[in-house]
Amino acid sequence: MKIAFILFDGMTFLDFAGFYDVICRLGQFEAGKGLEWDICGISDEVTDERGPMKTGRVIPDLSGYDLVFVPGGLGTRKLRYDEVFINWLRGAAVAPYKVSVCTGSLLLGAAGFLHGCGATTHPSAYELLEPYCQNVVKSRIVQHGNVITGGGVSTSIDLGLYVLSLLAGEEAMRAVKQQIDYPYITQEIVQWH
Repeated sequence: MKIAFILFDGMTFLDFAGFYDVICRLGQFEAGKGLEWDICGISDEVTDERGPMKTGRVIPDLSGYDLVFVPGGLGTRKLRYDEVFINWLRGAAVAPYKVSVCTGSLLLGAAGFLHGCGATTHPSAYELLEPYCQNVVKSRIVQHGNVITGGGVSTSIDLGLYVLSLLAGEEAMRAVKQQIDYPYITQEIVQWH
């Protein structure tokens, strides 16, 4: 499995870090053998809401990844109209999994991945999501086929655990919850297939 983590100016670091820490533990399990990942962006450095961060790959072909993850942040409001970024993100059309947390769903929507889908985002951005999807679902995690969207910032850990359970099973997910001392049970998961 090969994962692309998409970074951009104005992203929220916790959106990225929560999912990243959990999903990279997939490599401990049979389903994650050979796990690889890249930190990707449209430049070699981005600035999150607190400071600069380096990316490892600049504008790689996203069609070569099994999972493409897009975090949220205030930068999504402007970035959803950036043709260069959105055209690059559209390269993930064939990726088996397209995943976002928080307002990252606005970027998936701008790329056309939410057309005809139910999706969620940060509660403060439900109205911004409406033009991009069939149904805005006021829930923590929404899976519509191979597109999985998560709610606000703290959902990033829940989302990582949910995706890990899809890929490696419930037992693996419980093992990771124990590793990170995460006692919470994710609620409000909506699935369409």
